[in-house]
Amino acid sequence: MTATRVPQEERTRAMRARLLEATVELLVERGFAGTSTTLVSERAGVSRGAQLHHFPTKNDLVLAAVEHLTVVRGAELSAAAAALPGGPRRTRAVLRMLGDHFTSPVFTAALELWVAARTDATLLAAVAPLEQRVGRETHRLTVDVLGADESRPGVRELVQATLDLVRGLGLAATITDDASRRRRILDRWADVLDTRLQEAS
Repeated sequence: MTATRVPQEERTRAMRARLLEATVELLVERGFAGTSTTLVSERAGVSRGAQLHHFPTKNDLVLAAVEHLTVVRGAELSAAAAALPGGPRRTRAVLRMLGDHFTSPVFTAALELWVAARTDATLLAAVAPLEQRVGRETHRLTVDVLGADESRPGVRELVQATLDLVRGLGLAATITDDASRRRRILDRWADVLDTRLQEAS
């Protein structure tokens, strides 16, 4: 019995993953309003019946995609942080890593969910706590990779200002992507951060 159940569980897991990945792709390409369960099942190569069995409504599907996005975003950031260089240009590398994260397709999909959740109480109830968790984890990771001491006055606010800056630049990039402008701003902010963090140490 176990020998037949495990492959079925694996197939089910793979099918759910395809559905969630297709949902994220469609959120990026078509937005929340343009994403439908029919399009998702077609994109994932999953029968409509199988998709409805696991996710009976669009909100069920999107809420599962929110959880999936949370895991993907955390894994992407952790992997990028592990690859950061040391040395005098580390702060610039940290900011470019964050800038890349907040202009990635995963961020764009998350943004679609934020906008939709503003007027959908059910979606908001699922999105808000997950976003708070992602925010805490991203803040903690940023503190770690910058080597910032938040027990010093003003350091926590500097870290949060950094995250607000890169998030804002990511939001702007959804309208018009000006990578060279973003790079100049982040390089200048790196100088400010290096100075202020040294003063606080």
